[in-house]
Amino acid sequence: MIELHTFVLFLAAAIVVIAAPGPDILYVLSRAVSGGRRIGSISAVAIAFGEVLHTLLAVLGLAALLQASTKAFLVVKLLGALYLIYLGIRLIREPNHLGALRTAINPGGWRVFREGVLTNLFNPKAILFYITFLPQFVKPGEHAQFQLVMLGLTFAILDVLFLSVLALAAGRVHIWLTRKPENAKRVSLATGSLLIGLGVELAFAQKN
Repeated sequence: MIELHTFVLFLAAAIVVIAAPGPDILYVLSRAVSGGRRIGSISAVAIAFGEVLHTLLAVLGLAALLQASTKAFLVVKLLGALYLIYLGIRLIREPNHLGALRTAINPGGWRVFREGVLTNLFNPKAILFYITFLPQFVKPGEHAQFQLVMLGLTFAILDVLFLSVLALAAGRVHIWLTRKPENAKRVSLATGSLLIGLGVELAFAQKN
């Protein structure tokens, strides 16, 4: 089992990692600004769910396979990059920018959730993070896999709480936007460009 002082150290390290600016934070912020608090919150939950799946991949050893295979890393990396770029272009090319932002609220939570999970899963750096960060806090022994699962779930819970707060704060920008429709085009361009930028950054990500 995980010792108390080890778990405390993990919590401190996890908080630092979660609060550091990165793709997940930028993605949730962009979705909250364009779609409002509800969309941002669903995106935050989706990211956390993706992290749970990453934990399971690490436990099953698939993450180690990705780390060892350059081709597998490249395929996952490019799929994730193309997906983010697609989302950004779709938002920018929408002729009715205010309509695009409003319809982000209406397509249903499942679509938003699916997009968030795929965005997180197609980030190979996240998988590599899980197989390098979590094991540092695992006590070798017969319950190593259980410890990995518990640490991964804890990290996901902390992250969803942090991202949800950001989503609620960024949602205020969406409220301001709906009161001033003339700014819809600018916000669409900004959030779409941000998603494209994340995709480009992911495309050039290195394993180490």
